[in-house]
Amino acid sequence: MSSEDRRLDVLRAIIEDYVATREPVGSRALSERHQLGVSPATIRNDMAALEEAGLIVQPHTSAGRVPTDMGYRQFVDRLAEVKPLSLPERRAISALLEQAVDLDDVIDRAVRLLAQLTQQVAVVQYPSLRRSSLRHVELVPVGARHLLVVIITTTGRVEQRTLELTEDLDEALVARLRVRLNVALSGLRLAELSKALESLVTELSPAGAALVRVVVAAVSETLAQESEERVVVAGTANLARTAGADFSRTIGPVLEALEEQVVLLRLLAEMAEDHTAVAVRIGRETQHAGLAETSFVTSGYGGEGSGVARVGAVGPLRMDYPGTMAAVRAVARYLTRILAG
Repeated sequence: MSSEDRRLDVLRAIIEDYVATREPVGSRALSERHQLGVSPATIRNDMAALEEAGLIVQPHTSAGRVPTDMGYRQFVDRLAEVKPLSLPERRAISALLEQAVDLDDVIDRAVRLLAQLTQQVAVVQYPSLRRSSLRHVELVPVGARHLLVVIITTTGRVEQRTLELTEDLDEALVARLRVRLNVALSGLRLAELSKALESLVTELSPAGAALVRVVVAAVSETLAQESEERVVVAGTANLARTAGADFSRTIGPVLEALEEQVVLLRLLAEMAEDHTAVAVRIGRETQHAGLAETSFVTSGYGGEGSGVARVGAVGPLRMDYPGTMAAVRAVARYLTRILAG
């Protein structure tokens, strides 16, 4: 084993002990708790090298060391793969999410489940209409001059609007329009719908032009209004429950940052650009002062690549990265599977 690999083993051991004990880690503790295969003197030398490299630091006058942001980053980047959750954990996720009755219920269950699995703050972003596609448009007459327009997206979102018309409905025309709408629009993204809707108006007969324009306007306006992105947060009490002395003083700024949807949405959008199965922002990498003492682990769900939305967990720098990454990835995968069904 090279000296670099050995030092990375020491770094891993320091992080594991610090996560478990919340106390600075000394060379004697490492020698006693871990089978590193070297003498305590060698461990001290390795710790000195890690400190010189900026991967660990000595807090106050303690004899022990704690990881730095750079140390955590080195550790996360060196994880060969995200360990899978246990079979009982996977079954629990599947059972809970598959009982959901609609998208709101799915999101609510997912965020509470992830907070419970990680014992941290869970964040789930609603699927954005900007990134999802249209699955189906349903037109339902609900009276002589009222028409219910139901819009269903590929991510399970359902939006609806009731239109009041100036003339009695021709149900045969409504049926034809329903077919034409779904043939023309199914599978299109929000950005692609405007041109397709305009083309549809010109293709249909003048007799139904007025109805077509009203329905097309309703579809366009509803999608535009509902494209606003939002996130759901759960488990903020976990911050106080799991905080050590090194983190408790920063809880206030963290909670304030988590309440700002724009902060979370910016971070989620940036992390979606990573194109990795699980993205991690550590400490100051979040570029937000209130989150400087936290790490944010996210994964995309609901589609190919980085997905149409993200799910994640926020906790102290001293978090169980392998366990958190596994839980986030597992919940994201189940969300994708359920929304696809």
